[in-house]
Amino acid sequence: MSRVSMFSSPLLLGFDQLERTLERLAKNAEGYPPYNIERIGEDGLRITLAVAGFSSDDLVIELVENQLTVRGKQADDPTRVYLHRGIAARQFQRAFMLADGIEVTGARLDNGLLSIDLVRPQAEPRIRNIRIDSGQPVEAGNTIDITARRTGSR
Repeated sequence: MSRVSMFSSPLLLGFDQLERTLERLAKNAEGYPPYNIERIGEDGLRITLAVAGFSSDDLVIELVENQLTVRGKQADDPTRVYLHRGIAARQFQRAFMLADGIEVTGARLDNGLLSIDLVRPQAEPRIRNIRIDSGQPVEAGNTIDITARRTGSR
């Protein structure tokens, strides 16, 4: 039985990358560590992860393409002898897909909370006019000249 994509509509051209991104995020749905995402001001966002027991040396924040990944791994201290170990020291990886243009402005660890600040710059609207050629139909493999213009220029 074949799987029907929610992006299979002929009106949604070029969204196959978005579909792959959504599938990858669904696989990353583990609940540890818990996190909040909040709006900060007009253009800012903040991701806050609860990482109690982790130091800044135990955490790595990495941005590859548009994927922000936070990894945590605590090193075992061989000098400690636990009679009961109820606080898990497990490693984790949490990934967030960022929209184009979102920038990471900083991160800080305070009282077991890792906060990552993001900014979303205001997008400048673009208007594009597409030249219409007359005459011979475009053959497969040939390119079409598309000119982009900003509003008000000619």
